[in-house]
Amino acid sequence: MSVSRGCLCCVKYLMFVFNLIFWLGGCGLFGVGVWLSFTQAEFSSLPLSFPSLSAANLLLVAGGITMVTGFLGCLGALKEQRCLLFMFFMILLLLVLTEVILVLVIHILHDKLDSKAQGELKEGMKIYKSEPGLKKSWDNVQKMFKCCGVTNKTDWYDVLNGTLPSSCCSVGTDQCVDGWSEPCYQKARQWLLDNIPSVLVFGVCIGVVQILALVFSMLMYCQILCAEKYLG
Repeated sequence: MSVSRGCLCCVKYLMFVFNLIFWLGGCGLFGVGVWLSFTQAEFSSLPLSFPSLSAANLLLVAGGITMVTGFLGCLGALKEQRCLLFMFFMILLLLVLTEVILVLVIHILHDKLDSKAQGELKEGMKIYKSEPGLKKSWDNVQKMFKCCGVTNKTDWYDVLNGTLPSSCCSVGTDQCVDGWSEPCYQKARQWLLDNIPSVLVFGVCIGVVQILALVFSMLMYCQILCAEKYLG
């Protein structure tokens, strides 16, 4: 029995450590999401399909779920309750499966997702003149990234009767004739890709911790079950 109890304690503390790392990782993802949201606050009126806004919301949701799951795992390990451990295992398993499916969908359908997002942004441009918040967001995006339009500066021609907004040109230009040639969607997407690698590495590490947490939670569940049968 002492050997079994020793194994249980070992698994218990290992699981607690892994879940603590998992919880801290969730805090990190949530923090990056908050930072990204603040840096993109000037674009908040744009559709959520805008690359950096999509990433910010995804990180906030993923970080929040990871924090809650990690806390549940730590609590289950300390309390040694099979109910909490089983709940933690099922939530974490669903989370891992969702992450895998999401990565596969993004990888396989990234062209279609890009096209859909660009279509939504172009549709939103139609209320540029009537919606002050959207107008300000588009002007901020184009000034920050030195870009014009969603996929081409000609995107504005249908909206502004063959003209370009002043934000498509250098600051201080009242009337823009020949705006920046680079499209905003690609510029924002590239900016995101340039700033996200460390987050992706961090995400892979969190994925490894998730797999280990699944293994240890099941081991601990089995150890507690065996101990209860022995005592019974």
